[in-house]
Amino acid sequence: MRLLKHVLLCVVTLMFLMSCGATRRTSNTGDANSTVTTSTSSLPTKKGRLIETGVASWYGPNFNGRLTANGETFDMNGISAAHRTLPFNSEVIVVNEDNGKSIRVRINDRGPFAKDRIIDLSKGAAQAVDMIGPGTANVKLYLVKGDLKNSRVTDLKVPTYTVQLGSYNDLAPAQTQSNKIKGSRVETLNLNSGTVYRIYYGLYKDRSKAEKDMRSLKRQGFNGFIKQIEND
Repeated sequence: MRLLKHVLLCVVTLMFLMSCGATRRTSNTGDANSTVTTSTSSLPTKKGRLIETGVASWYGPNFNGRLTANGETFDMNGISAAHRTLPFNSEVIVVNEDNGKSIRVRINDRGPFAKDRIIDLSKGAAQAVDMIGPGTANVKLYLVKGDLKNSRVTDLKVPTYTVQLGSYNDLAPAQTQSNKIKGSRVETLNLNSGTVYRIYYGLYKDRSKAEKDMRSLKRQGFNGFIKQIEND
């Protein structure tokens, strides 16, 4: 009887130790997965909010080494993306709905310029979600870094343009110049280098209309250039 009790005690102890070991392995696996940038489509709902659904494309060789819209050198093998209106340095998780794969990318460029696309991925990002071959994919975008609460853009898919006619370090000369240009306005911008006061004219969804008004202003003696209003 004593021998039987001893055997049973050993079996119970062994089962308990095996159970503890299995629990630790499960916990370690979970910690490792939390650092992976690609995942199943269940990740974004926990990390950010859905902001767009549509078609993604990718770009690479013809632009590699050129400057992006925010002044960086484009690395086609890196992980980045172009978006029409999201603020630079925003980060989104792009979920490829065709295969469930996802990648987190930072916005550092403008595009895509095809009307039926919502985001252009770098080649490196496109490879991560297996869309190099097809060229495009149906995707969902989840915003995980960046804030649209103070957005000046009403439609993420449509850029908004204005004509910039001057930039001043002091408010008084900016207002004096703006008073000479009927329909212009002065906006205050707080930049890393300090506060500046810029003269803008018009708000446009159609860039060609902005170009037409800019030519008209030039004939009146006011030089400027067209810029996209950043969504921030």
